[in-house]
Amino acid sequence: MMPLWCGPIDITPLSGGLTNLNFIITDGEKRYVLRSGGDAPEHNLMRFGDIAASHAAERAGLSPKVYYAQNGMTVIDYIESKTLTEADVRSHEYLQKIIPLMQKCHRDMPQHFTGPALIFWVFHAIRDYYRNLLSRNTPYAGRLPDYMAINAKLETAAGPHDIVFCHNDWLAANILDDGTRLWLIDWDYGGFNTPLFDLGGLASNNSFDAKTENWMLENYFDSPVTDDLMRRYHAMKCASLLREVLWSMLSELTSELDIDYAPYTLEQTGRFERAYDIFLQS
Repeated sequence: MMPLWCGPIDITPLSGGLTNLNFIITDGEKRYVLRSGGDAPEHNLMRFGDIAASHAAERAGLSPKVYYAQNGMTVIDYIESKTLTEADVRSHEYLQKIIPLMQKCHRDMPQHFTGPALIFWVFHAIRDYYRNLLSRNTPYAGRLPDYMAINAKLETAAGPHDIVFCHNDWLAANILDDGTRLWLIDWDYGGFNTPLFDLGGLASNNSFDAKTENWMLENYFDSPVTDDLMRRYHAMKCASLLREVLWSMLSELTSELDIDYAPYTLEQTGRFERAYDIFLQS
């Protein structure tokens, strides 16, 4: 028994995770969320970075309180809240709250972060997935050389880069609304990066249209969107989607969770191809 619990506990599975096993722990009148998962070097995921980012996010007022983080298990405060959907994130009502949340992450996290910090460089991650997939005899091997050529083109087009502290996983499921404010959770991939990766990930994960993307960029940067910014943004958005495709391809081979990743691979491949067509026209 963890030293955290006061007595007998009730454990209820919490659905929705693509990487970790999650549970709601009820201990008397108090509820917690338990996330269970170790290092996943094949995904460039190291728990010391996740834990350090979770503590910094708590101190920055972005995420729930962390009560315990050892031995592959993290226990955080349970927030009575609504988990956002993609439609919620796309709505003006929520997006005008999400942009300040992202800005606060980018601006404030370094002020609260202690110890070694990771960098999340999507172009390196894609190259690493390429090598890892080939070593495991992926059925998608025929696609990979083209993906590597695209990755090199996107890395050149996305620069120059500003560097901030990013969440790097702006899925709707990682944003909670408690009725008063928004919370940002799950810092598995948190690390220093360009803000365009978070912006591109927010848009690609939640199916933004061009008008919504333009509004997002104008409000994040508080200035009109130039052609140069839009091209760099589209390059980074494509890279975020390409990385998601390869993440899912590898998860098909390595994940021990009871999840069929093949439909997710197909969905993300379609999103990437549509985004890349737009990039080529920009």
